[in-house]
Amino acid sequence: MPDAEAAIGIFDSGVGGLTVFRAIKRRLPAESLIYLGDTARVPYGSKSGAAVTRYALACAEVLLKQDVKLLVVACNTASAHALDALRDELDVPVLGVIEPGARVAVERTRVETVGVIGTVSTIRSAAYQDALTALAPTLRVHAKACPLFVPLAEEGWTEGCIPEAIAHAYLDELKESGVDALVLGCTHYPLLKPVIGNVMGPEVELIDSAETTASVVEATLEGIGFSAPSGNIPSFRYKVTDSPEAFAEVGARFLGHPIDDVEWVDF
Repeated sequence: MPDAEAAIGIFDSGVGGLTVFRAIKRRLPAESLIYLGDTARVPYGSKSGAAVTRYALACAEVLLKQDVKLLVVACNTASAHALDALRDELDVPVLGVIEPGARVAVERTRVETVGVIGTVSTIRSAAYQDALTALAPTLRVHAKACPLFVPLAEEGWTEGCIPEAIAHAYLDELKESGVDALVLGCTHYPLLKPVIGNVMGPEVELIDSAETTASVVEATLEGIGFSAPSGNIPSFRYKVTDSPEAFAEVGARFLGHPIDDVEWVDF
């Protein structure tokens, strides 16, 4: 087993998981982080569940070779399809992004009516819907796929009339359904929180799965006594399976600062 000063491993099919990386970095400033973007195989959403599980296990293998102490699956599709297989195969704790967001939504809703937005594949998988109703069987869940939010986030179109018009097209029906909590079921969507919040209104609480996952990471490390000591000087590393330069360019929008060194790895 690695020691408490070992890094946390985080992987996603592309850049979206950097919102989870950023949230963990903010919440746990003493923790070292290693991010792996499987950019050669993005998007996972168009792949079969069996293929996604194979890719997820390969990503985990890369990160385990770095002696990570905990693995975060910062990808909704991989969380939906591969979490059980990863937990069966690995000797370190494995956390996904779906259950933390679902749990907070159940806690926060006052009218037992929750909305979920995500990519087409995530909504079609019903992973969030199943997680929510498993926690609260009487809950009313309204789900909506918002596929154009991903390219908007990656292109940096996160404010202005165009993203707002698209948000209205996707979200007006959800707002009319009476939801008072909305799960952002894609790791790209936190970049669009201001626009989404303007459309949904102040009475609807936005549940950021990146923030809720960071909270669970903190609790898990504390629970097993593996939190980095407060004086630890953290390191941050980035790995991809294709196009390091493109990852660095787009990833900078997600982190809010340049990414200077991205390592290419081959499975």
